[in-house]
Amino acid sequence: MSRRIAIASDHAAYAMKAELAEWLRAQGHDVLDLGTNGPESVDYPDYGYRLAGAIEDGRAETGVALCGSGIGISIAVNRNPAARCALVSEPLSASLARQHNDANVIALGARLIGTEMAKACVTAFLETEFLGDRHQRRVDKLSQLERSPA
Repeated sequence: MSRRIAIASDHAAYAMKAELAEWLRAQGHDVLDLGTNGPESVDYPDYGYRLAGAIEDGRAETGVALCGSGIGISIAVNRNPAARCALVSEPLSASLARQHNDANVIALGARLIGTEMAKACVTAFLETEFLGDRHQRRVDKLSQLERSPA
């Protein structure tokens, strides 16, 4: 099933991003590459915000965000209520992020996992459906800007 996938990274992950984008295109996906495209130092929030914006405005259905650890860019993506980004490092977490949290973006740390593991995570993420049911009310709360009462 072909998808519209946005992909973005900072300088620490640009090589992994380029390889994943090429791999995703070879599988028939429409890939929106939001940069960066070189080793020059850039600020990961800028690229996380770009990716979240692509989810919000419908240019992409799902996204892959990368930085050195995956932590910073996942925080940036999650600042946008339209995005539900999960930092993953192996396929089980990628599947659970979809099943239980209806994640529409995954974050990967290029300094922590190799390209083959990244591909395994992306595959699990794309092949897993949201379970809905009891998980839906929890996911609905993730997009609320106000906190629920304790």
